[in-house]
Amino acid sequence: MTSKELYRALCAVEDSIPVFSRDWWLDAACGDDWEALLKEKDCKVYAAMPLYVPCKHIVSMPHYTQTMGIWFAPEAADTKYSSLLGRRRATGEYFIKKLDSYKSFLQNFSHEFTDWLPFYWEGYAQTTRYTYILHDIKNFERLWLNMSRHTRRNVKKAEEEPIVVRRDVTADDFLEIQEMTFKRQHKKNTQSDAVLRRLIDAARERGQGEIFGGYDCAGRLHAAAFVVWQKSSAYYIAGGGNPALRSSGAHGLVMWNAIKYASRYTDTFDFEGSMIGGVERFFREFGAVQTPYFVITRGKPSFLDRAYMKLKYR
Repeated sequence: MTSKELYRALCAVEDSIPVFSRDWWLDAACGDDWEALLKEKDCKVYAAMPLYVPCKHIVSMPHYTQTMGIWFAPEAADTKYSSLLGRRRATGEYFIKKLDSYKSFLQNFSHEFTDWLPFYWEGYAQTTRYTYILHDIKNFERLWLNMSRHTRRNVKKAEEEPIVVRRDVTADDFLEIQEMTFKRQHKKNTQSDAVLRRLIDAARERGQGEIFGGYDCAGRLHAAAFVVWQKSSAYYIAGGGNPALRSSGAHGLVMWNAIKYASRYTDTFDFEGSMIGGVERFFREFGAVQTPYFVITRGKPSFLDRAYMKLKYR
């Protein structure tokens, strides 16, 4: 079996692999342009590192994918921390040697990856970013009390409008309302609509994702959010709102309903975070915990490589 086939077999049996590193997500987000580095121990895969390789010798992040990085097989509960750290550092060194054949590297690592020293020692750079995570999301009463007054007020306002949250939003309607948000922010959407469509289709087909939309009595879509989930966590992937209808508070109600729906499958909701002030504040005011994660890099793609990747996405 090839390393990719072995990784697919691993995904079929290992629940702890994050959704962004699962084979079905990589197929939708990367097409054929992904591969997997594996480290085996006692004839079993001890660690894995999926890579998005959009062009030869370039490792990058696929669109709408928050994190990838190294996955480690779960250890016994009584494993000593020093032993755990030592094994994981050795694994990091093993993968770093494999990465020497790539001329540039950029990956966002899961917030659960806390020791990037092996990469630092080999000349890699690191930038810290933040996500916002809700824990114990089945406890609706506690979640509600931990929200800011502003968010609770918006949710109540939308309920009184009344805004009705539905899960039958089409991909076309979702992309349209997302584009409205970019225009309001005077920003250009740098991510691929085609990739987002494939992710929506794949998640819905697997029963692991849905678009939540807030509609008024006239049938107008005020706000929408695309959310995916698995046992370990749910994730906010993308969203948007109609600028002309922002005063309804629908975005807050849509997110509140999405969180409650996701609690059927998991105890954790990851907003994915944002470095944009207004978006960061929206996530923070849901009572989510600020959580750092690493962006680890080495080298940069050439001008021609960057141009090729942009053209490929178009």
